[in-house]
Amino acid sequence: MDEKTILRARDFWTAIVLFFVSLFFLYRTSKIPFFNSASAGVDSAQWYDSAALVPFGVFGILLALSIVLFVISIKDGGAKVALSTVGLDIDISEIKRLFSVSIILSAYIFGLVPRVDFIICSALMITALIWGFHRGVRPATYIASAAVVVPALYALIANFPQSEWGKPHDDDWITLISFIALTATMFATEIRARNVDRVVKATPIVAVLCPLILVLAMAFGFRQNVPNRTGLLFSQIEYNYYVNLRPLWQGKK
Repeated sequence: MDEKTILRARDFWTAIVLFFVSLFFLYRTSKIPFFNSASAGVDSAQWYDSAALVPFGVFGILLALSIVLFVISIKDGGAKVALSTVGLDIDISEIKRLFSVSIILSAYIFGLVPRVDFIICSALMITALIWGFHRGVRPATYIASAAVVVPALYALIANFPQSEWGKPHDDDWITLISFIALTATMFATEIRARNVDRVVKATPIVAVLCPLILVLAMAFGFRQNVPNRTGLLFSQIEYNYYVNLRPLWQGKK
């Protein structure tokens, strides 16, 4: 069995996990009214003012990606290999891989997003998912999982009550340090192995730009509520937008 088929078998199970996770959160998001919502304390019937817009977009994209990954795994024979091992020869490494993905997503959704700056925690999560599972190397998976779980546990323990979520805390700095450490570890490991490819080089750029563009669109484009507006980075972005950039555009400076 070649390495590509093994990777596609892993993708098969990963796609199933992501599929059901996406469906669950889409179901939960469906309980948020898409019309007759409120924006900045004012009732509105405009769909783009609904708080459900961004979650629907994020988990809808995740659902689409899981379907694409599922189809690719079937076409490349990974599904057949994955299903043939059910109840016969289950590889413990596959269970660990799926468990690691679940741990990273759970720590991100329940531990980091409500309490930590959205840009920082999303950059950490994206880096962990890309490098931790890019080559299927077990140490990278463990390091990536720990890099997300440790700041998530700190945020949960130090700032568990909802009343503490919107206050600036050191959990932003802990998460930022974890992101920088994980990125440095990724490059150090790949340089030592002389295996720095385009995926590794693009990972920090993608990890930072994706949540940055998303949060800017949420806050200043669609006027949506942003998770933890007092976060380390977003608070500075919002301050400079309203104090420096917006008056400049309006000709008040």
